[in-house]
Amino acid sequence: MDYFPVAQLVLDSWKILIKGIAQLLHVIPVYACTECSEVHDCLGATSAKRRSFHSWIKGSVNVVLVPIEAYHLYDPFGRRIKHETRFQYDRIPAVVEPCIQAGVEIPEYPSRQRTKPIRMIGRKVIDRGGLIEEPQPGISANPSSLIDLNTHGACGRFPPPPPSDIPKIAQETMDAYETVKLGVTKLMDKYTVKACGYCSEVHVGPWGHNAKLCGEFKHQWRDGKHGWQDATVDEVFPPNYIWHVEDPKGPPLKGGALKKFYGKAPAVVEVCLQAGAQIPEKYKPMMRLDIVVPESEEAQLVA
Repeated sequence: MDYFPVAQLVLDSWKILIKGIAQLLHVIPVYACTECSEVHDCLGATSAKRRSFHSWIKGSVNVVLVPIEAYHLYDPFGRRIKHETRFQYDRIPAVVEPCIQAGVEIPEYPSRQRTKPIRMIGRKVIDRGGLIEEPQPGISANPSSLIDLNTHGACGRFPPPPPSDIPKIAQETMDAYETVKLGVTKLMDKYTVKACGYCSEVHVGPWGHNAKLCGEFKHQWRDGKHGWQDATVDEVFPPNYIWHVEDPKGPPLKGGALKKFYGKAPAVVEVCLQAGAQIPEKYKPMMRLDIVVPESEEAQLVA
């Protein structure tokens, strides 16, 4: 299978996805809690003072598209990243790195393209075609090409869309989201991606890096090293699940007994739905679109 067309489609759809979410956030309000990452009762450090209510602020594109970055490697089978050499490598969106390894050319992020297969016995590389020095990155003809790949500050780069274009943008964004997820899944069948079993770090390559940056549970026992294992697509391109709001202009969602009647969906899906897009059938059961939320006093009577 030729993975280059898949990689090119993923990269193009990733740009459309960032642009679409940035435009929709001008018209669809999205909020994030400053104290935690939960979607209902707040579990942050000061939650007791707020009786578990969230501390809301206006969200950015990074709230909808969770930023997951990985080190860019010129040769994934070359020298392994050490803790002392980690600053010699660029960090780029994790969905972009498999595209580069599949052959998509980005002058700022060169990649070694082999014409002969690598010979391995188990995990030991017998023939990698020699180690070569990474070339100096070229000068991009379009300086904004790298900015289009990054979610940071995207809302400031794209103005609010005309009201008549909102449904179209929402549908294009929804389609781009599905394309990116499907394409990354296909690329991961060819290009190995590792994820830490303790934190959100991912690494695109046959082995994980040796940077001692894991600060999760009992990291002292591991000297800060990551616990590498085969990654899933949700670790490389994670969905940020949020509660589905049936009526955005209605009263806010209530907690307690009513919480079990609410559905959830990835934030991208919820934003596109509120903007007028048709969502895929697979999301409708988890959003519980066919359930009528009872009143607070009626919830006690529901089995």
